[in-house]
Amino acid sequence: MNFPSPSHPLSFAGLPIYFQNAVGRLLEHPAGYIVFQYHAGKRALADFQALLTHTGQLLRRRGWQRILADQRLMTPFTEAETAWVTSFWLDPANQPPGGLHAAVMLADDVFARLATNTMRETLQSAALTYRLFKDEATATAWLMQVG
Repeated sequence: MNFPSPSHPLSFAGLPIYFQNAVGRLLEHPAGYIVFQYHAGKRALADFQALLTHTGQLLRRRGWQRILADQRLMTPFTEAETAWVTSFWLDPANQPPGGLHAAVMLADDVFARLATNTMRETLQSAALTYRLFKDEATATAWLMQVG
């Protein structure tokens, strides 16, 4: 199956792909973090859950605590996705020791940005340090400081 490549070029070409489906892809950055890139378009809940489950597995497998999430092509979260994300990341079994740091590049879609901001408040209580950024350079710089 062919998956779309992001229309926003990032400096992550050539990084190993750990997992990919219709929702997005997970790349392994040699600096010790996951690059989580959303594809554009609607998402099936099962595909969304699979991508986040693989994210948790990769964090545990590598002993990592950092994610660079590229939400620029993302559409707004559905209610079911919001509920699942909240329960998934609030579950201590899915938290790496010491918590998790996520640098998020904001979605182009204004409604997706609003959904991310709303979810951010809940996730802050889950030992998840979550910062929003407009560009890759600033997001990466912050992520490198916290790890």
